[in-house]
Amino acid sequence: MPQRVVFGVGSFARVATELEALGARRVLLIASASAKTRADDLAHHLGDRLAARVHEVRQHVPQALADDTVALARDRDADAVATIGGGSATGLGKAVALATGLPLLAVPTTYAGSEATPVWGVTGEDKRTGRDLRALPRVVVYDAELLAGLPPATTATSGLNALAHCVEALWSPDATPVTDLLAAEAIHLLGRALPRATWNPGELADRDDTLLGAWLAGTVFAVAGGGLHHTLCHVLGGTWGLDHGATHAVLLPHVTAYNAAAAPEAVATVARELRADDAARGLWDLARTLAAPPSLAAIGMPAGGLDEAAERAVTAVGERNPRPVDVASLRRLLDDAFHGRAPGGSAPGPAG
Repeated sequence: MPQRVVFGVGSFARVATELEALGARRVLLIASASAKTRADDLAHHLGDRLAARVHEVRQHVPQALADDTVALARDRDADAVATIGGGSATGLGKAVALATGLPLLAVPTTYAGSEATPVWGVTGEDKRTGRDLRALPRVVVYDAELLAGLPPATTATSGLNALAHCVEALWSPDATPVTDLLAAEAIHLLGRALPRATWNPGELADRDDTLLGAWLAGTVFAVAGGGLHHTLCHVLGGTWGLDHGATHAVLLPHVTAYNAAAAPEAVATVARELRADDAARGLWDLARTLAAPPSLAAIGMPAGGLDEAAERAVTAVGERNPRPVDVASLRRLLDDAFHGRAPGGSAPGPAG
């Protein structure tokens, strides 16, 4: 991807300089509530180069919020956008960059990895997603110090979101030998470091390794793209307002089990890098180690929506999944995920 990456402890101090290198003279600053202190620091350094600040960010980027923020950028004559926060802050920045063509600099404070991709999403009546290089941040600044106060629950679910990028990239029709290598390394890093980053966040080296894994995961997803798993997450999250990272955490083992017979090399790589006998079960066990939500019911999915979700996903996924999909098989997958049953392992039945 045509993107500059600044990685390392203490890198946040370089954000103002990186914006200057982009030619920014009027910066729209978008920050999540949890990143307010860092946003205050950046605003101070920008001085009269700060065009406006946006404090409201919401998951799945509501269309009205995107429209209002685009209008603010234009009204204040912004010539660049900077975001500090998780995927919601990055997502709003992407919506502005997509609509205006302004360069975007992202400072992630979770492990979601969306800052490394040109994938955007905005939610009106339904969630719309797409790929456009205008949405790709021109610069990303990764600093593990910024993740010191990240709650364990957010560490776990955003890290599993990153892991999902790797798993889907491995079985994507657009995978390459390079994305396969990077995905395997990211799974190795995340499987080893994510539990320690979750439960012992004071260890900077573990946060740094987890952040590196998240960056690699986003990088491979940017090239290879996703399939059934990400389709389901966008359908459920955009339609029923489910937490994005938690939805990834719940669904990933089940989708891996569903695809296992159709993507044996991909799931073998996942199992090897997680040091598990079975990929789906290894992902399930990792999620339990992280105390991630165990079921769709636990994160607010209504039982009455499962039929609609299966029908929407079949239409949306197209032919990007290694195993063909149908409403009945997806309904069974969603039922298992809704009730928190363990995944079926690596033999979900004949592929197709």
